[in-house]
Amino acid sequence: MKSQDTVMDIEGASKAESRIVFLSDIEEEERRRTVPTSEEIRQRAFEIYIERGRIQRCDLDDWLQAERELQEKIQRDRKTSKRK
Repeated sequence: MKSQDTVMDIEGASKAESRIVFLSDIEEEERRRTVPTSEEIRQRAFEIYIERGRIQRCDLDDWLQAERELQEKIQRDRKTSKRK
């Protein structure tokens, strides 16, 4: 009887663990929707660099502007999707 209880405890723990992983995945996906990825920022910063005429030594400014623009876009998109 005790071995059956142990098996049930292991199965229950396994199910709980998979729920934790699933919740973690959901939280990660939500974070992705609220924060631009470094790749997105890098691409936009490069576009800004090109648009400005390839002026050197402004990479930090380009990065910060790209990050700000993308964050604002995400916030606008979230507000728009909440209205629907």
